[in-house]
Amino acid sequence: MLDPSAALRPKTGASDDERVIKLAVLAVGGQGGGVLADWITDVAERSGYIAQSTSVAGVAQRTGATIYYIEMARDTGRLPVFALSPSQGDVDILIAAELMEAGRAIIRGFVTPERTTLITSSHRIAAVSEKIEPGDGRASSEKVHATAQAAAKRFIAFDMEKIAADNGTMISASLLGALAGSDALPFPRENYEQAIGAAGRGVKASLAAFGAACDRARGIAAPAADKAAVKPAAPETKPAKVSGPETLLKGWRELAARVAALPEPVRDMAERGLKKVVDYQDIAYGDEYLDRLDKAVALDNAERGYALSIAAAKHLANAMCYDDMIRVADLKTRSTRDKRVRKEVGVKEGSVLQVTEYFHPRIEEFCGTLPAGLGSYIEERPKLAAFLDRRINRGRHIRTDSFTGFSMLWFIGGLRRWRRALLRHRIEVEHLERWYELALSHVPQNYALATEILNCRRLIKGYSDTHARAQSKFDRVLSALPMLTGRDDAADWIRRLREAALKDEKGDMLDGALKTVATLGDSPAL
Repeated sequence: MLDPSAALRPKTGASDDERVIKLAVLAVGGQGGGVLADWITDVAERSGYIAQSTSVAGVAQRTGATIYYIEMARDTGRLPVFALSPSQGDVDILIAAELMEAGRAIIRGFVTPERTTLITSSHRIAAVSEKIEPGDGRASSEKVHATAQAAAKRFIAFDMEKIAADNGTMISASLLGALAGSDALPFPRENYEQAIGAAGRGVKASLAAFGAACDRARGIAAPAADKAAVKPAAPETKPAKVSGPETLLKGWRELAARVAALPEPVRDMAERGLKKVVDYQDIAYGDEYLDRLDKAVALDNAERGYALSIAAAKHLANAMCYDDMIRVADLKTRSTRDKRVRKEVGVKEGSVLQVTEYFHPRIEEFCGTLPAGLGSYIEERPKLAAFLDRRINRGRHIRTDSFTGFSMLWFIGGLRRWRRALLRHRIEVEHLERWYELALSHVPQNYALATEILNCRRLIKGYSDTHARAQSKFDRVLSALPMLTGRDDAADWIRRLREAALKDEKGDMLDGALKTVATLGDSPAL
């Protein structure tokens, strides 16, 4: 009987003239996967090969990459039979446009240790599954590197996205350079460069990125993971250039002097927090931030590594810079955002960019931006609140590239000068003070527990419905405190509860953890 899978396996002892080279490219929208496939096909044809390129589209960006599949064979006058898509265990070269895509290719069986050269950029693009997790949902890059080393015959990985960005082009150019530098295909470098030149668009930048990536790939003595991508070096901190009216600069210098007087381990986080709160509100708000931070520092000492103070410096800043309509409008009307959007979209200088923002305010957000007395008056009258909500609670599309749309958001963002008098600020400050005083009150009896209570502030983020769900989780985690009082492992339990809340969007893991805590009773500490 004939083995139907025999046709899928490479011919043993096949000559170079008969051999079909099979190459797959995995890329998502915006990474130039189609351009890369066209270049590779062009290079093959320039080198005397017959090539066929096909593509299998993914479902959507980050839920399925498009697979560009190329088969090529030397032109001997006979037309070879090419497949339309890759098969497991039957790929000679696999190119992934980012690290986790390489991991998914390994899972799908496209990479084999006896055969496949795996080329991937070591940078990361978070998948949807990583983004939706409330905490840090990122998968381990180190595990992907280790798996790729074992799964591939040869593994080449470095930050090709950075090379492309540095040269002002798309990653497809640096991926082609890595392919050329790997010598996995029997084609001269000149043919690759000619293929890029024939495209006629962005040739100079593409050739620069191609050359840099090609040289980098050839400079790897033993194919290995780009260690800089696994453990990125800490960025160098340069003193920020601050400019403005002398009165404000004087206030900033006074705050900076207070930060410089803090214990050395606390300074870096305190400086970051100070910059955040001053940018969020004003100099006086930064003064409030440092006043609160001083309370934690006064209870701390070097023997404990100032863990309490560092946590306070981080989470106080986040708590004081809560998200509200004013903050959102302020960020959306900054010139820096316009520059970032233009860069991401690739809009040329002088071109018109149309930007549409989506807003869906509820009655809670509306009342939060009113003076505290008026906002409370409306919220305390359900019929009035419901009447207003029917007129407010609907989606709105605002064109910020228009004068009217931009002016509306600019006006809302400008309300921050009156933020301290608004209802939302009063609510946030009251919540902040309760949380902070609760944490500091535990310092004398249980320093670690006090630190973990401060870290629970990680749970609160966003605004509108997101903020309400986050605060509910925060309250549920801290509801376990009375059951843990006096236990040596109280801090560990609060940490477990917090991590359970962060990992599970629905809250099922947190429910289970709280039930476990409820069963502890008077049992001895674990």
